[in-house]
Amino acid sequence: MSDKALQDMKREVVDATIFCTKEVLTSDEASRYMGISKSYLYKLTMRGEIPHYKPMGKMCYFNRAELEQWLQQNRCATSSEIADRANRIVMKGGVR
Repeated sequence: MSDKALQDMKREVVDATIFCTKEVLTSDEASRYMGISKSYLYKLTMRGEIPHYKPMGKMCYFNRAELEQWLQQNRCATSSEIADRANRIVMKGGVR
């Protein structure tokens, strides 16, 4: 196995351990956890669109549970859920 492959495997193990056990993430960890670039994460914090903390006024920290909650907002309904909802409306006599 090549050195690069070993390094990649090591990083994956470390990331998995961090993401499963660590409650507070740095900007680097949060961007990797969410699968977004660090610059996009900074853009979200500057716009006030994502929950974050600045205990010393400069470094940003993120609560993993809050990130998960933020990622799961604005759920999109499945096609079958939309069809079921439409069928219920039709069965009640349509939209008024």
